[in-house]
Amino acid sequence: MTSPPRKPAAYPPHPGAATDPETAERARVAMGWLHTAHFLTSAPQLEHLPPLELPEIAFVGRSNAGKSTAINTLTQQTRLAFASKTPGRTQHINLFGVGKQKVDDAVLADLPGYGYAAVPKEAKLRWQRVMGNYLMTRETLRGVVLMCDPRHGLTELDEILLDVIRPRVVEGLKFLVLLTKSDKLTRSEGAKALSIARLQAGGGEVKLFSALKKQGVDEAAELLWRWAHPVEAPVPEAP
Repeated sequence: MTSPPRKPAAYPPHPGAATDPETAERARVAMGWLHTAHFLTSAPQLEHLPPLELPEIAFVGRSNAGKSTAINTLTQQTRLAFASKTPGRTQHINLFGVGKQKVDDAVLADLPGYGYAAVPKEAKLRWQRVMGNYLMTRETLRGVVLMCDPRHGLTELDEILLDVIRPRVVEGLKFLVLLTKSDKLTRSEGAKALSIARLQAGGGEVKLFSALKKQGVDEAAELLWRWAHPVEAPVPEAP
């Protein structure tokens, strides 16, 4: 008599995975959605971007803050966001479409890292204008994810960026500060970094994030999913 086929072993969840079924299912849906990310276009100037009508989520941060790694971790891809060996050299806005069944329902925008000392001053000023115009005028922008190395905290340039988007935040723009490389912090250091960043963020969400240990990945993915798929408030019944 032949033995019945063995069921494949179930892989244990990663250390940062949600434990209760409902939260885990929401994270699974969000991660599956992000995994569909694919390259759309690249543009050196705002006017070169296509006039898309899909909700857009921008990723910003200083060079070496782990932005490309975080994008690749969230999308479960190895080279979707390209990390240049020379930080600050890539000066293009890269757009990625996201959506199941090959139908995009949102766009991820990867903005070049800023603040790298080796970049010529003229290039820095040009890019600051491009990024500022994008953050202030891009009509389809729904949310901003700011990457920050918690060992250094929010820098002056990070705070300038938050000041730029603050008027739009008042109008409903979402923003999230991801404290990347959090695996390099002790538990107490992580708690302290969270408290400080929350004060500096002034209303935005702040989460510890580690691509290595997958900390905060599910939470960030679900948040981005909700930004792109807002639940409409029910229409009140007429009296």
